[in-house]
Amino acid sequence: CVGISKCLPAYCKDDTPNACFDDIPKKDQAEVKKIGSLVGKKGLSILAKVAAAKRQSAAEESLKALLKTMGATYAGDEALVKKLMTWKRS
Repeated sequence: CVGISKCLPAYCKDDTPNACFDDIPKKDQAEVKKIGSLVGKKGLSILAKVAAAKRQSAAEESLKALLKTMGATYAGDEALVKKLMTWKRS
């Protein structure tokens, strides 16, 4: 909850080493959960986009390697690679 002032009671420091979520006042817990959920969803969507991009890149490299076995000109044909990648997604 860094930067969320309503979470300060749950912040562990030298004088409150056992601070936890239950130390947040009940009236603020619902709002803190909502904010945490929003931040978590956004973070998850960012990670999902990165993972999808990595999978896409790996699939393209695998396709190029396969095409290279048929001849160097096929692997270097970006239009062909793009068409095949588009076809793969459909």
